[in-house]
Amino acid sequence: MAGGDNVRRTRAAAKRSAMEEDATKSAAQAKKRAVKKRPALVNLSNQQVASSRAAGVGVPVKEQQQHSGKVAAKAVVVVEGDENAIPDIDHGQSDPQMCSMYAAEIYEHLRRAEIKRRPSSDFMESLQQDINKSMRGILIDWLVEVAEEYKLVPDTLYYTISYIDRFLSTNVVPRQRLQLLGVSCMLIAAKYEEICSPQVEEFCYITDNTYCREEVLEMERKVLNELNFELTTPTTKSFLRRFIRAAQAGYKAPSLSLEFLGNFLAELTLMEYSFLPYLPSLIAASAVFMAKLTLDSSRHPWDSTLQHYTGYKPSELRECVVGIHEIQCNTKNCTLPAIREKYRQHKFKCVTTLVPPSIIPSEYFCDIDTVPMSYFQFFQSA
Repeated sequence: MAGGDNVRRTRAAAKRSAMEEDATKSAAQAKKRAVKKRPALVNLSNQQVASSRAAGVGVPVKEQQQHSGKVAAKAVVVVEGDENAIPDIDHGQSDPQMCSMYAAEIYEHLRRAEIKRRPSSDFMESLQQDINKSMRGILIDWLVEVAEEYKLVPDTLYYTISYIDRFLSTNVVPRQRLQLLGVSCMLIAAKYEEICSPQVEEFCYITDNTYCREEVLEMERKVLNELNFELTTPTTKSFLRRFIRAAQAGYKAPSLSLEFLGNFLAELTLMEYSFLPYLPSLIAASAVFMAKLTLDSSRHPWDSTLQHYTGYKPSELRECVVGIHEIQCNTKNCTLPAIREKYRQHKFKCVTTLVPPSIIPSEYFCDIDTVPMSYFQFFQSA
């Protein structure tokens, strides 16, 4: 009997052990299946990840509540009946290149960077001996035609002129080499900004082979070394994109006329040596001011939204706006035609033909005190 009891106890122990082992395997398999339900992030497309996050998949309940609270708070950007509410121009942006989540921080950085990498505002008087501001204007007018010929993006033109001015701020250049400097800077800017940059030989060709390939490459090396290879620099175009969006925050549909006119006025300042003392952000804000005034002189061109996003009060724009008004009216009878001919085309809504008011009402430069000090104003006053 004792032997039978031992056998039964051994069988019962083996059975319990097998049941425990099956239970462990079942739990492991269930856990494994649960893990498989959540694919690794590396196997998901950006769109799938965004959809999952939006739906709350794989997000703790507490984080879902915080996330939904942020979305709700961000969606309510204009309080009904509040005339002083500032709309969120970054809300609802579907274009990933707009970097809407980081736009405010990016432009704060650009405002600091534009001070560090700006050219001298008096290099013609203090350094250059054989060239003058008229020659600089002629060179830029020709470069505008070159950019149009090769269908270069606007940023390439702005970078080109920035590199020219930064180089001329520290190096004496004879007039025979000024065009060489221009094509070399455009070659650098095109390599930096364009998808398909024109070849060195093409830049030699457009100078009627005045300069050979070796001369262009040698000047390119000089410019790059002088700039310490610091090619990324804020330009008027960098700020103009955002300021035009801010100007259209209350529009039912985007205004192409406002966009093209703002770009036209900003490009006119490129040829004027007298605009070098102004920061690119100030020129961009002033161009938007003058564009809105040209399109509708009966309404105040500035509002709390533009003041918030540009960081400039109307009184701070006055001097630059008056300067842009003068070149738009061509009071000095400038004979350089490239930019005016460019924006006379139908694809740019013929904005060159738009006539601004002869006098800017002085009340348009009165400050708007309906909004608190923005980050940019605080940064300027610090």
